[in-house]
Amino acid sequence: MMFFYFDPTFILVIIGIIITGIASAKVNGTFRKYDQIQSENHLSGAQAAAQILAAEGITDVTIREVSGHLTDNYNSGNKTLSLSEATYQSTSVAAIGVAAHEVGHALQHHQGYLPLRIRSGIFPLVNIGSTISFPLIIVGMLLSWNQTLINIGIWCFALVLIFQLVTLPVEFNASGRALRILSQDGLLTANEVPMVRQVLSAAAMTYVAAVLSSLLQLLRLVILFGGNRNRD
Repeated sequence: MMFFYFDPTFILVIIGIIITGIASAKVNGTFRKYDQIQSENHLSGAQAAAQILAAEGITDVTIREVSGHLTDNYNSGNKTLSLSEATYQSTSVAAIGVAAHEVGHALQHHQGYLPLRIRSGIFPLVNIGSTISFPLIIVGMLLSWNQTLINIGIWCFALVLIFQLVTLPVEFNASGRALRILSQDGLLTANEVPMVRQVLSAAAMTYVAAVLSSLLQLLRLVILFGGNRNRD
């Protein structure tokens, strides 16, 4: 007869999936809504990004188009601003907002914004930690429940949560910079700025959702494997 063990802590994983799913649906729905509204200035996302960079005196950032939907990002390593197909050529309010947000990261890099420097500095360690965390826990379980290895695995996973927490001020600050620049430089009208605010607020919630999801996962690991236990 086969017995099935019900793990009550799995509900934490389910809650995390629901939270991230809701946040993802919200940002996609909000982007689609305002991607249908063309900006009165008829600037594309790429043109808006170029104008902001020029106005800030930044001349060494490359703007390029990349495939995918909402795959926009700024790479501080090679100073490249990558705008997705939905952003690069589009003249929608949503596209300009997303492009301005990514330029916000370029401005952070240019000005040496501390949280961004911290995030960049810990990224290699976090990347290693996220890769070896679960293998360490599994190996620890196989080696007669070696609590030291298991705890190291849990701490490695905790690095992911720390990275995501550092990411929050970076993303919120970039959105704040974008809204301020779009308002002051007249790239969007007074009626369009609140639309962009909704798009960027929805996007920011995906990072909050990621933090909550990782926190729930870490809590589950601590409940299941944390602490010294006697295993027969």
